[in-house]
Amino acid sequence: MSAVKRGKFYWADFYFRGKRHQFSTKQTNKQAAQDVETAAKGRLLKGEMGIRERKPAPLLKDFIKGEFLPWVESTFAEKRNTRVWYRGGCARLREFAPLADSPLDEIEGAKIGGYVAKRQADKLNVTSINRELQILRRILHVAFEWGRVERIAKVKMLPGEPRRERVLSREEEVKYLGACASLLFDVAVVLIDSALRPEELNRLEWENVSFINGKNGCIRVLRGKTHSAARIVPLTARVREVLERRCDAAGNPQTGYVFSASTASGHVEPSTLRGLHKLALTASKVRAFPLYTFRHSALTRWAEAGMSPFLLAQLAGHSSVKISQRYIHLTDDSLAFAAMERAGALPATHQQPLALLSANTTQG
Repeated sequence: MSAVKRGKFYWADFYFRGKRHQFSTKQTNKQAAQDVETAAKGRLLKGEMGIRERKPAPLLKDFIKGEFLPWVESTFAEKRNTRVWYRGGCARLREFAPLADSPLDEIEGAKIGGYVAKRQADKLNVTSINRELQILRRILHVAFEWGRVERIAKVKMLPGEPRRERVLSREEEVKYLGACASLLFDVAVVLIDSALRPEELNRLEWENVSFINGKNGCIRVLRGKTHSAARIVPLTARVREVLERRCDAAGNPQTGYVFSASTASGHVEPSTLRGLHKLALTASKVRAFPLYTFRHSALTRWAEAGMSPFLLAQLAGHSSVKISQRYIHLTDDSLAFAAMERAGALPATHQQPLALLSANTTQG
């Protein structure tokens, strides 16, 4: 060892691959100084072999406050509800010390399970717990992508989460629309005919509505929940009628929100429609459903009408057909029956007469 004392501290002084290295070990004990020098040589050797020295992972609470939430605020600057959702979920995660005080690479199944048990003890339902777990999973993935941690735990969702499988029948739709106030009527017609997400309809602007393209015109969705949300949706005849009526009433504007309202955002919000929706449900005596049910109903009807799965996924703004499958809930056996009829429509030479089939069965 070549630790040399200079003044109060020992200095390391050695050659590695022909290059001289000198630095203070800040140690007053020679043996301790030699240990520092040995460690330095080890780091140099690892660097030469392409081995990166692991940096300590930040604590979950520190990463959330210092990096993740600022990223959320800038990334979702125009999506107030998304920002509020992330803030709330992050607040719950930071309140649970076993997770909040853990380095990101030390968060594993047992600690996540402890958080789940705590939220279950708080009487939170499966859906709400899974939404918080989704936020935790997103935090860990972002940290991994940014190189703040070299490994992350797999966050699994709880089973038993109820899905939005409610699909409106034609009869329910007629009853509901007949009980709607004018604003809610227009919103409902556009949603159930175009399968827009409610937030996409809320932000719809006149410059993205065309009455020229296609048979009845189209709606251009420029952004949404994912990159695949950007799409063009054709208008049905009654959606065109609703939009033309609103356009005329507004003085044929070229810009501005289609469904404007006196809110902070300038357009209708869930709170704008909540009371109207409740009144329409009461008056129509239709079983309660959220407005998102219109999207499920539209996609299900398109599937039942025989629309190509790929076209359906494109019009829905889904990144894959697999995602669309979650939204399609067949209400009857129409598709199965049609498929069975097609399979049975074989040339006569390939079909065994029913009488002969019955006779063979009896003989057997």
